[in-house]
Formats: sequence, structure tokens, C-alpha cells
Amino acid sequence: MKGFYFINYWTLFLLIAITSSCNYPSSNVDGFENTAQGVELIVLGTAQDAGSPQIACQKDCCKKLFSNPKSSRFVSSIGLVDYNNQKTYLFDATPDIAEQINTLSKSFADSTQILPDAVFLTHAHIGHYTGLMYFGREALGAKEVNVYAMPRMSNFLKTNGPWSQLCNLKNISINQIDSLEQIQLETNLSVIPIWVPHRDEFSETVGYLINGPNKKALFIPDIDKWNKWDESIVKWLEKVDYAFLDATFYDGVEINNRDISEIPHPFVIESMELFKNLSKAEKLKVYFIHLNHTNPLLDINSEAYSTVLSNGFNVARQNQSVKL
Repeated sequence: MKGFYFINYWTLFLLIAITSSCNYPSSNVDGFENTAQGVELIVLGTAQDAGSPQIACQKDCCKKLFSNPKSSRFVSSIGLVDYNNQKTYLFDATPDIAEQINTLSKSFADSTQILPDAVFLTHAHIGHYTGLMYFGREALGAKEVNVYAMPRMSNFLKTNGPWSQLCNLKNISINQIDSLEQIQLETNLSVIPIWVPHRDEFSETVGYLINGPNKKALFIPDIDKWNKWDESIVKWLEKVDYAFLDATFYDGVEINNRDISEIPHPFVIESMELFKNLSKAEKLKVYFIHLNHTNPLLDINSEAYSTVLSNGFNVARQNQSVKL
């Protein structure tokens, strides 16, 4: 009997050792997954332009974060990793661009390339293009980083300092694009800008349709109310597999001291109402992103967060990824 127990103890020890040495693939939440081949979309940030905590905010949503900041609250951005061609692409140049580019560059363990192969801009609001400044002579002094932008956005960068200096010194190279014009990145990877209505003081605003080898993603971080668009967001959901959509404000309560006409966005509660009759599969395509510092969806323990999930939708979370 002693020998029997002795053998089984050693068998158990070996099983534990073998099991612990195996590299099992990690599973991400909310339907996302990691991959080391093909094309992968990575969520690089989920907060509104001014980040979280927001400057001078003394509300409960921010005041504790100043003494205990969370690295999971970068400004809204997504990235693409094309493993087969060893290339990366960045969507929007945020104030958190240094950390976000670093996240993208880690996708290739053996690569010395740090910068993305291209940056796609949505519009000229502070959280979506000001990260370009770090390509300039005061920082990186980059050489002709490809920047894709709409006509007004392109002209804004070329004719207004300090952005014009980036162009003149060839830190960036502007590639002008047009709405619904397909930009072919690789044989099985393309990007299409889609005009959307928004506060266009300095530039037009676009979202992007990303066509991967097997799946499609829609990225619209900023838009006015859905009914101001001459397109149907419901129809667009039918065309894609994932949709990262403007969720700046959960409802009107959080901005009771601001004139909503000056900062129109579809409230999350309005979007959920618009999508309420969709099938479960269609609802699961929706990932709310671009969250204002007041938005309770930034807190995964909030009632609002639970409500979104219980209604069949998702909230984008930084560093999540999905295979395209």
C-alpha cells in the first residue's frame, strides 16, 4: 500500500508540473480573442478626448483618480495589427499616443519597427489628432509617417501651426482621402472612410469601415444624434461583424450643466432604445466607446454598465482585441 501511494504522489506531481508548463491560450472577455496571425483589431483607449480624470474636475468620477490614476483610461483609439505582413495601423492620434503606439509595437516580438505604417484621422477635435505633435522635432523627429485625412482635415494640418511644421519638416506625410473611397492596405485588408455629421469647426468628420480577411469592423467614435445622419446605423450594423460606436454620454443627467446642443452625441440610452428590437446576434456587435469622464460606463461595477450588458450590448475595454 505504501508503494501504491508513493507512485501516485509522484504521478500527481508530474501531472501538475506538466500542466503548469503548458502555455494555454488566454481567453478575453466579451467575445474578444487574441491571435498571432491574420489581422487583429486592438482597442487602445476608450475615454473621450480629454481623458479620465479630466482637467480640474472635482466630481466623484475624477477626484480620486488624480491621486490614484488608472492606466486603463487612455483616450479613444483603435489599432490594427497585420501579422502576415508585419504592419500596424493607428486610428486617431490621441494625447496618449506614446503608450498606444508602444502597445501596437509589442505585437511583433522580433520586429524593430515601432511606428505604425499609417495613421487614420477621424476629425480635428483635440483627442483625435493632437498626438501628431509627438512626431515633431521637439519629440521624435519622425520621418514621413503616413497620415490619412479628409480634404478639410488635410488642409487644416498643412496651413495651421504647429501642424504645418510637421508637414514642412516631413515628419508626417499627408495622404488625402474622400468619403467612401477605399484605401487598399493589402490584398485582404482595406479601409473606407465614412462621412458622419458632427461639430465640424475645423474639419469634416468620418468614421471608418475596416474590411479584414474574414470580418468587418465599423469605428465611429464621434457623431451627432443618429437621426441627423443620412445613413441608417441599423443598416450599417447588418454589414459588419463589430461596431465601435460613440457612447460619449450615458444619458442627459451627467451633463446637466452643459448645453447639449453644443455637444450633441447619441446618449447610450438612446442607442439602446434604437437597437432594442435587433436580434441578440446583432446587439452583440455593438461596443460602446469614447466615454466622457462623467460616463458611468467607465466603472465596470456601475449599474449603468450592468444595464448595457443585460440588454445584450458591450462596452469596449482597453487592450481587448478581435480577429478580423
